Amino acid sequence: MSIEIEEIGRDEYGTWDSYVEQSPNSNLFHQSKALELQSEFSGAELHALVGYKGQEPVGLFPLFEMEKGPFTAVFSPPPKLWIPRQGPALLNMQKLKRRKQERRLKRFIDGCVEWLDENVDHDYAEIRTAGDYHDARPFKWNGSEVTPEYTYVVDLTVGEDDLLGQFSSDARSNIRNTDEDSYTVEEGTVEDVDRILEQVRDRYEAQGKAFNMVRGFGRSLYEALPEGQIRPYVCRSDGEYLTGILAFEYDGRTHRWQGGVKPDFDVDIPTNDLLDWHIMSDAMDRGLDQYDLVGAGNPRLNEYKSKFGPELELFYDIEHGSRPATVLVDLYRRFA
Repeated sequence: MSIEIEEIGRDEYGTWDSYVEQSPNSNLFHQSKALELQSEFSGAELHALVGYKGQEPVGLFPLFEMEKGPFTAVFSPPPKLWIPRQGPALLNMQKLKRRKQERRLKRFIDGCVEWLDENVDHDYAEIRTAGDYHDARPFKWNGSEVTPEYTYVVDLTVGEDDLLGQFSSDARSNIRNTDEDSYTVEEGTVEDVDRILEQVRDRYEAQGKAFNMVRGFGRSLYEALPEGQIRPYVCRSDGEYLTGILAFEYDGRTHRWQGGVKPDFDVDIPTNDLLDWHIMSDAMDRGLDQYDLVGAGNPRLNEYKSKFGPELELFYDIEHGSRPATVLVDLYRRFA
């Protein structure tokens, strides 16, 4: 039996969200409210695809169609929102033996590619898969370029003492020996979502770089999604804001999404070590299993992230399209 691909509308988002909850590959940005906000803030048209084998759902694939000049591109996730990963989310695959699992996955991806070719006249497509999505071969077999990418993930199930023991000596010292009366770290409010992202924007601009996340996107996620999925953590000294980290949380994993900017003035407080430790401790108290440091592709940043003893996790960047379209999309992504 073949896999049938259907595009669902807003009246079926309840069904979509029930599938998102069941998938081991989904993340916060697969939820229908998050998808609607991505469409709104990126200016892209959402295509929410579901694959069925008979009546059984086998996968979800949110795709975003964008036009730029004479070119049309498709993304998952869309640009300008700084979403780390998205791509397909699978259903009812784990119960299958390897041969049937691979056959079903290939038919689902083939069906989505065929649907896209028939319904969206596009020049370019880019997909960034979730960390739990392990098999990108069907995309390669369809002519896409598949590039392995990496993120760091800290195992939180080992407990606080063992977790601290795997940190570098300077991180342990900063966490244990910083005067607790000199600072506070706490979960902030929706205003702190804006503050953290504006601090990131200012730092990028000071370096002559573009931080082109559309203003208001972070706040809208915070207000629209279930409580606790977006968490702004802030570090203060004597009541004065120093810096913060905007985390997002879904299905047993919390993510270090944005922030961690050094304060604009000299302060003898290891703000980032304290923030990261508080996020991890808070996550462990709530029974979460993992802390995703969101990226391991920048050698300079890796020097910091690796001191928490994380494991590497693989995901894929998948591209398909003509060279002129690729160049235009790259320029748009960086400077729009």
